[in-house]
Amino acid sequence: MGDAQAEGEGPRCVGCGGRVKTLFVQYSPGNIRLMKCDNCKAVADPYIECEFMIILIDLILHKTRAYRHILFNKLSMGSSVDKLLAEMHTRRVVMPGGLISTLMQGILYRSTLIHIALDAFRISFSKGNKADGASSTSIFSTIFNCFEVIGDALLGNIIFMIMLLLGVRFILKLSFDVTRYREVLFAVIISSYFKLFLFTMMVWEFPSSVIFIVEMFVLSSNVVALRVVSQFPKAHCFGVCLMAHAAKYLTERWILGKP
Repeated sequence: MGDAQAEGEGPRCVGCGGRVKTLFVQYSPGNIRLMKCDNCKAVADPYIECEFMIILIDLILHKTRAYRHILFNKLSMGSSVDKLLAEMHTRRVVMPGGLISTLMQGILYRSTLIHIALDAFRISFSKGNKADGASSTSIFSTIFNCFEVIGDALLGNIIFMIMLLLGVRFILKLSFDVTRYREVLFAVIISSYFKLFLFTMMVWEFPSSVIFIVEMFVLSSNVVALRVVSQFPKAHCFGVCLMAHAAKYLTERWILGKP
């Protein structure tokens, strides 16, 4: 684990991953100056001035710089709290420590709920294909199916997270720390953003093999994100993510009763 990562949460240089005090200095609305990293002497985060589509393209291309920008500087649990603390300090207001912890955990919880909802949609689509278009007009049957799909998604993700954390603990040899483990979960869940493309199946008809392609892309994205937050070799991160995804896949095969 790099020293920068061990220092705690906060903005990072997207080039070397080192921690920086601030990413930019704002002189007036719309007039900012990007700060340089003391370690690599390059601009700490040039993505600040980029459009979202450019960042998205770099994420799809699996560029570690884009992942560092998203995980450490854009959606980081620490960075959001840092901005709020700076505003509170300017206004000379004291924030209770418990509220800070709640804000940090809230980001992870919301991301987890969205992740489970996307998995529920994928399972629902798979079960719909298995039923060969059969449907029921009973409202009770519909409600039961909804709860069943949500339960399947919950079980699959619980198995996935357990195997992920076990892999991080015993394969990556990451010492047990709630904050670091929470950071790993946050990175893996956020890097599963490609699941959003499954919603296109509501508009256009795709073969079921598209789900497999999306899952493979999610796996590769998870590997990059885990490598960014852990600073371990790619092979080790791939082994951890593959183990977690394989356990989830086998669990869902058993649930859905597919060969």
